[in-house]
Amino acid sequence: QVQLAESGGGLVQAGASLTLSCAASGRTITDYAMGWFRQAPGKEREFVAAKQWSGQYPTYLSESAKGRFSVSRDIGKNTVYLQMNSLKPEDTAIYYCAASTVMAATPSTYDYWGQGTQVTVSS
Repeated sequence: QVQLAESGGGLVQAGASLTLSCAASGRTITDYAMGWFRQAPGKEREFVAAKQWSGQYPTYLSESAKGRFSVSRDIGKNTVYLQMNSLKPEDTAIYYCAASTVMAATPSTYDYWGQGTQVTVSS
């Protein structure tokens, strides 16, 4: 079983960059496909990005994330990162990382979730 903890959220202006971290404990991140989701007030949880490092899988990005967001990892720190560039006000949400044995865009596929970190982008 893996425990996940996000950090790095904050208040930024439109056009800025922000990197979110997802620190894992209990199991190594290489055992899982790692996903990033977000949820804005009054909206359903939305897929942002996913990455599976076993095998030659490309990063799976939502349409809104393509060209702006990327996923990376630090194996030594057992941490996954979501690099977000050119942020827009519509990116404002609570961002969650999640772990699954299968890379997918569906939240129900993921078994383990962090507590979330707030990202607010002002115009």
